[in-house]
Amino acid sequence: MTRSMADRSDARLIIVSNRLPVTTSLEDGHVRLSAASGGLATGLGSWQRRSAAVWVGWPGDFASYTSQQRAELDTLLADAGVVPVGLSATEIEQYYEGFSNRVLWPLLHYLVDRVPVDATGWEAYRHVNQKFADAVAAVARPGDMIWVHDYQLMLVPALLRERLPDARIGFFLHVPFPSSEVFRILPWRQQILHGLLGADLVGFHTFSYLRHFLGALIHVDGLEAEVDRVRFRNRIVRLGVFPMSIDTEAFELLARDEDVVAEATAIRQEAGGRKILLGIDRLDYTKGIPRRLLAVERLLARDQEIRESVRYIQIAVPSRDKVDSYQTFRRQVEGAVGRINGAWGTIRSTPVHYVHRSISSREMAALYLAADVMLVTPLRDGMNLVAKEFVASRVDGDGVLVLSEFAGAAAELGEAVVVNPYDVDATAESIRQALTMTEAERRGRMQHLRRRVSEYTVHTWASTFLDKLSEAATPVVAVRDGTAAEHLAADLTQLRAADRLILLLDYDGTLVPIARAPELAVPDADLLDLLERLSRRPGTTIHIVSGRTREFLTRWLDRMPVSLWAEHGFWWRPSPGSAWQAAMQVSAGWIDRVLPILEQFTAATPGSLIELKTASVAWHYRMAHAEFGLRQAHELRMLLGDALSNQPLEVLEGKKVIEIRLRGVSKALVVRRILQQPAHDGAALLAIGDDHTDEELFAALPASAITVAVGAVPSRATHRVGGEVPVRAMLRALLP
Repeated sequence: MTRSMADRSDARLIIVSNRLPVTTSLEDGHVRLSAASGGLATGLGSWQRRSAAVWVGWPGDFASYTSQQRAELDTLLADAGVVPVGLSATEIEQYYEGFSNRVLWPLLHYLVDRVPVDATGWEAYRHVNQKFADAVAAVARPGDMIWVHDYQLMLVPALLRERLPDARIGFFLHVPFPSSEVFRILPWRQQILHGLLGADLVGFHTFSYLRHFLGALIHVDGLEAEVDRVRFRNRIVRLGVFPMSIDTEAFELLARDEDVVAEATAIRQEAGGRKILLGIDRLDYTKGIPRRLLAVERLLARDQEIRESVRYIQIAVPSRDKVDSYQTFRRQVEGAVGRINGAWGTIRSTPVHYVHRSISSREMAALYLAADVMLVTPLRDGMNLVAKEFVASRVDGDGVLVLSEFAGAAAELGEAVVVNPYDVDATAESIRQALTMTEAERRGRMQHLRRRVSEYTVHTWASTFLDKLSEAATPVVAVRDGTAAEHLAADLTQLRAADRLILLLDYDGTLVPIARAPELAVPDADLLDLLERLSRRPGTTIHIVSGRTREFLTRWLDRMPVSLWAEHGFWWRPSPGSAWQAAMQVSAGWIDRVLPILEQFTAATPGSLIELKTASVAWHYRMAHAEFGLRQAHELRMLLGDALSNQPLEVLEGKKVIEIRLRGVSKALVVRRILQQPAHDGAALLAIGDDHTDEELFAALPASAITVAVGAVPSRATHRVGGEVPVRAMLRALLP
């Protein structure tokens, strides 16, 4: 059973985010720290204080500080457990205001029309991510857990992985991850994905965000996940859903505070008996404020009684005031407020009470407690903690939450009145429903909402993620004392010293990269030169053991002084120019049992193709639409399993390929035939391969053989490397 972080006395937690849980300011010439606003700072700030975590982030602009004030700031930050990452005004403009907020923010929230045509800032984004990674690496100690947060730092996990290969790294995305069709608009989509895959665990608020991430991996990089993990290079990256929550107890205590209760009473008295609609949002175009205002306006226009009986308080917390689009958005919102009040205000009532400023946690709690209906209607939101804060603050058990279906919180808070914020008329009607709801229904809904928020707090969220990270951050392959690299180097030294050496090498995915179509996997000049030089090494015999056809291997490798094995060992060509030999007799007509099925699937799956061999037939779908190809492959496996249950055939699944072969044909045949030759007695053996057919070869080799798996697939091999590039480097190391 995994220990929680609170029980891990041997490890620290390092939190990494753009925004710190504190802000700095000058008062009477001295530096002061105060609690920061924002979902992450609010959600993790108290947790950090309880767990004594180290927090790495940007402390704000202190360019105007004197040397004495900077020294004072460093002391205060160190006492608060904060490691500052200093950023220049140019870096903030290009990395934060530019790429993060002008490009990534609207894209991740599906608002692609707001992504600028001349999207810039990528180099600054990459540079600042490197600065954060450097700052973390400078303070990290063995055993620490590193938890990186949010869209501003999506390159940091991979950059840290380069610096700290054995570190335990988690990443959590606090905003939505969009569908692959939207994400693929980003020119730097692959770099972002590879940045995230540097983590051991990548977390999301909802299953839909996780599903979209998996779709992006397939479409952008051809990476297929296995339920909750994906193999990337020589590692396994876990994936999970961890809906963020709040410090419920803190909000409940605040809501019971006498002064807060008194302020809530004063707000209700000032409303003069009118029911209070409440909205508290950052002034951001994702929050849906204009459409919400329009829904309220339509409600006022249609119902004269409501005009006199409702007061709508909208708190708009300033956000990104320096960004042009936000300045325009503020004017749009304030124009709508003026229009509604001008059209529907009366001598006794102004429908919309609009406040554009930050408010304290006590003011917020009083508003939550005073409201009859809370309006949380973003166009898209990663989670939206305001919805949960409102529920936690309602210690009286009353109140109604109107919640957008496009907020992550909607996946948990089903007892809210859930709306589509794009449907203004339906939203208006839902607000009416909330205002006229019976007390019994209000309290029944709130009881269920409060149970969820009470049971799953920010502390539960953090502990759950970190426990999962502790489980996830384990080596892909167990190794002896020392490092895997040290043992591989030692074994290569042993092989170099051997008088006789046998190399058994797979082809696709081992000597050359996996190609989109079989005929494209041709050997390059570097590989041919390497094989030629290895063949001249005294006492060395090379066997290329491939699933390729005789025709392919003859065309590209026939002149090489190596032994060729085609179709996983069914065919053998001992030396250049010699005839191919069959391992067994093939019954006539076996192909007729499976070819019609494959032809139907090929016709129904654009981009797929059939590769005919002597003892097998392969269906390739690498060029098919990624998600559709996967579904078709699944259907084909099921169909073949039924159709071939009583046949001397077996179905193999490879990388974007399904192969049907005669039972008994495998690379283990190659091992048996090689070891039967007396000339090979006592020779050192090195076998390298990348898929399940090579596992058959590894299993047939004696225990003294040195075996190497390519990639992150589970393997019985003694070593593992990342791809064809390290394979070639390893083979070059055998040269005299």
